[in-house]
Amino acid sequence: MAKRRAVADSDDEGNSQPASKRSRATESDEEERPRSHRTAKGKTVARDQTIEIDDDDDDEEEGGVTEIKADQDEEKKFEEENEERIREKLMNKSKAQGGIAEMGIIESIEMHQFMCHKYLTFSLGPQINFIIGHNGSGKSAVLSALTVALGGKANTTGRGSGLKSFIREGQGVAEVTVMLKNQGEEAYRPKDYGRSIVITRRFTKEGASSYKIKSRDGRVISTKREELQAICDHMNIQVDNPMNILTQGDPRQFLSASTATDKYKFFLKGTQLSQLSEEYQTCMENISQTSKVLKRKAEVLPDLKEAVMEARARWDEARKAMEQKNKADELRKELAWAHVASKEEELTNQLKEVARIKHRVEKCEEQVREAEANRLACNEKVEKLEQELESLGDVDNLTRRKDELGVQMKANKQKLAALKNDEKTILESKAGVDATIAELERKIQDEQTRLETRSKEKRDRAARQLDELNARLADDEKNFKEISQERHRLMAEADSAKTEGTRLEEEQRDLRNRIIECEEQIRRCSELETNSLSRFGNRMEWVLSQIEQKRWYGRKPVGPFGRYVTVKDPERWGRLLRVVIGNAMSSFAITDARDRPALAQLLKDSGNTRSQIIISEEDLFDFSEGEPPQDYLTILRALEVTEPYVLRQLINTAHIEGTLLAPNRAEADQMLMSLGRGGVAMAADLYRVVRFPEGGGQSSVINDLRGGDSRQHLFRSNNAEAEKERWQRQRDEFNSRLTSLSQRIVELQGNYQRSRRAAGDLERQEQGLTRKIRGLKTEINNIQLELNEDLPVNIQALQEALEEQRTEKASIMEQYEQLIKERERVQQDQRPLMEESEHLRRQIAQHSEGRGAISDRLAAAVTERMNADNSIKHFNAKADTERQKLADAEEVANTLEEEFQARTPAWSAKAAQFCDRFPNPRKVDAVQRNLQAVEAALAERARRQGATIEEIAEELRRKETALETARVELKALHSLNKALKKSVKDRLARWHEFRRHIALRCKVYFAYHLSNRGYFGKVLFNHVNGTLDLKATVQTDDQAATQHDSREKDPRSLSGGEKSFSTICLLLSLWESIGCPIRCLDEFDVFMDAVNRRISMKMMIETANASRGKQYILITPQDMTNINPGTTVRVHRMTDPERGQGTLAFS
Repeated sequence: MAKRRAVADSDDEGNSQPASKRSRATESDEEERPRSHRTAKGKTVARDQTIEIDDDDDDEEEGGVTEIKADQDEEKKFEEENEERIREKLMNKSKAQGGIAEMGIIESIEMHQFMCHKYLTFSLGPQINFIIGHNGSGKSAVLSALTVALGGKANTTGRGSGLKSFIREGQGVAEVTVMLKNQGEEAYRPKDYGRSIVITRRFTKEGASSYKIKSRDGRVISTKREELQAICDHMNIQVDNPMNILTQGDPRQFLSASTATDKYKFFLKGTQLSQLSEEYQTCMENISQTSKVLKRKAEVLPDLKEAVMEARARWDEARKAMEQKNKADELRKELAWAHVASKEEELTNQLKEVARIKHRVEKCEEQVREAEANRLACNEKVEKLEQELESLGDVDNLTRRKDELGVQMKANKQKLAALKNDEKTILESKAGVDATIAELERKIQDEQTRLETRSKEKRDRAARQLDELNARLADDEKNFKEISQERHRLMAEADSAKTEGTRLEEEQRDLRNRIIECEEQIRRCSELETNSLSRFGNRMEWVLSQIEQKRWYGRKPVGPFGRYVTVKDPERWGRLLRVVIGNAMSSFAITDARDRPALAQLLKDSGNTRSQIIISEEDLFDFSEGEPPQDYLTILRALEVTEPYVLRQLINTAHIEGTLLAPNRAEADQMLMSLGRGGVAMAADLYRVVRFPEGGGQSSVINDLRGGDSRQHLFRSNNAEAEKERWQRQRDEFNSRLTSLSQRIVELQGNYQRSRRAAGDLERQEQGLTRKIRGLKTEINNIQLELNEDLPVNIQALQEALEEQRTEKASIMEQYEQLIKERERVQQDQRPLMEESEHLRRQIAQHSEGRGAISDRLAAAVTERMNADNSIKHFNAKADTERQKLADAEEVANTLEEEFQARTPAWSAKAAQFCDRFPNPRKVDAVQRNLQAVEAALAERARRQGATIEEIAEELRRKETALETARVELKALHSLNKALKKSVKDRLARWHEFRRHIALRCKVYFAYHLSNRGYFGKVLFNHVNGTLDLKATVQTDDQAATQHDSREKDPRSLSGGEKSFSTICLLLSLWESIGCPIRCLDEFDVFMDAVNRRISMKMMIETANASRGKQYILITPQDMTNINPGTTVRVHRMTDPERGQGTLAFS
């Protein structure tokens, strides 16, 4: 099996979480941990601790070992990315105030008869505690008592090899008690222990030891060591970790006596990385051993399976033999009569089948007769309705005449509206003039009353002249009105002729355009005689030749589509399909989009810019699912397409496979309704009908092609010459219509000119009468003036004013009469137009209503006829099938009856000789198979003898149990082993990253702490060789200025104080990477001078103040007078040792 070995890399740290609470990092460590750039496969461990990992492929038996080598560039990159951030975090942390731990720190410690103390108790502060005293005062006993009370080994204290060595001299029992803080959300079993946990350990000279774990109120909760271990694990207290509790002498030996390898091992042990490594090694060994065991067990499974199969076969044979032994005789009896019964049953069933088929044939024939009668009735009904529909004719002439009447009626309505406005204005003017005349007549009457006798004779003569002149004036005005009316009549006739002429001129232009279109079509037909491709576009032969010459990325362009498409019935469907799919006939298709620019340029150069280019892969898909049943005609079924690729493009673009075709709109709608799933249908009378699946539908008119449209030549049944003759006939017809239309226009123009000339003559007569009337009015006015001269000035002025108003009124009334006559004339012209229009509207409505009703009835009748046709086909086919079945069944029945009558008596006699008649026997083949199986089983059983049925059953149960147990256990162990292997791999990767990060933090913190003294130094990790070296430069800035030799020194070459200070810096750096809340250090300031001791003390106090949830216990024999402790520091002074004052015996 292939294995991989991961070798530790130099300075290779990363981001990982600790494996358990015992190696949990501090909170600041969690915040500062960076993301790693890679995760190495396999494992990385310390030197001398190589862990082998099995590959996931268990089938490989050979393989090498892969070593993960150090990547110096990546290490440098990691340090560059994270070193400055860690340093910045460190600087910020040094300025912040740490917090007090809620659990896991020591509140008090009590000793009875322990070492040199008879009784001693301490109440420790939550952050920093200094224990000071002279040598021999028992300071180090505090750390020994703490180690012993929390379950540590006696030899780790350096003060004894066993617990009994800690008992005070002359005493038999010693006891130490430690109170741990147990508060906060993560408190350990707070309901049982409360806010503090009291741990008491008692041990005797005889070697006995016991624990009492109590709550704060003294209630004993447990006496088991396992409970103490659980408490320490929960609070992350690591008693045996040499980095948590450093006893007397450890700091001095750390730098001076230890080698680089010892320092590295101390680093791994202190951070618990070595413990994790050993545990992972053990796990992998167990996993490997388990895999071997599982493989051996798996080799046994085939043998177990084979044994179970053999046992089950023996059991089945034995059980069946016992059961079937008693059946053999019964089966033989049943077999004897089964032959007779089978023949009887076969004949009976066949006769019944013949009767059933006869009944079905009669029923089908009756259904055919009913369907044919229904079909005949439907035919008569359809023919009758078609005759009715034909007899109605069309309403095109009526509609055209109605439109013409509408134009004339609209013009008359506009004239009436204008006349009405003029009438309103005239009446308003007349009312004003009448009021003025009445007022003037009243004033004149008043004046004439005063002048009754003046100039009576002269006035009578003038009055007679006035009467004569007024009579002549009335005659002339009457002649003027008659002439004016005649002139207006002639003008109306001229306007009517002009309107009709304008309409005919438009029709004339339309005919000329149609003649031009016919000429164009004749020209195209001439081209088609020599070039059949011209119907699809301009210069198509040139386009196709260019396509053949050019090189294309994909398949050569296919087109125009019309080359490959023909209509099966062009007379019936050609007109409709020219409109629906005519545009697609000039299209081209390509398979590669890169060919489109070249093809588009060819079409542009040939003048075919309207030809469509389709880009599509050559996918000959199956389109049958989109087609309706075969009874329905679709566009696809009406076409013949010789190119499959073109066929698929028409299906994609025009959906020809699902669009139905029908003769008219009604049948199209009925076909869609009978289809029952919605769809689209095109009618030959140019209607598009849509039915929606959820119900409802709509229809719309399809616009026919113009006469000059190039698509007119598509889908024609005639050849080009016949088509050319058809267009020539149509052109001649249009020319004939144009000639007659031109004659009618000339006639209308003559009528218009004659009416205009007659109206001009009447207008000149009107002008002569107008001058004559004006002269008579002048004479009347002169006579009136003569009369007025004899009147007083007032009457004369009033009469002049009155005459002016009467003249004005006469003019107004003349205009009014002309307006009334004009209005009556227009109304007279409008009334016959309206009557004719209404009559036409009723005729059109009646025609539409009748045609719609007949069309609906015809559609229903056609549908009924189609259903009848389908029914006839269906029932005829069904009747033919049933007749064939009847003939076959009768033949089989006759054969069976003959055989039955010939052989059945002999078979019955033989069976009766064997046994009485067997009731309801089964089929012969079934009985025969059962009998053969029973006999074979009995023969085999007789051949093999050796064990009872009970013994065989017990053997089967035992082997099945063994096989199932082996399978279940093997499967469970395989799953467990795989999960364990994956878990260990993940943890190893995290171990590697965790060590990498811890090492980098240690480097940064060590340099930072040395800088407090003005020193410089660094920590060198070599994870490959397993070494840890310290380099320090102890010159201050002043010394560096005067001395040029500033080489880095080995710690062993340092002075005592410098070595102790370097030790403190390293310990503080490593403490940042462990999670235990307690840090203990004994005699840390040995050999330090006053300056180093003051800086070390200050540095340790600042570090402790900035730490969160950590408690420091520091022991020193020195005085604390020159240190300003602060509020977070508590100093405990030990009493001086008792010295016995004895006399030395020299003699």
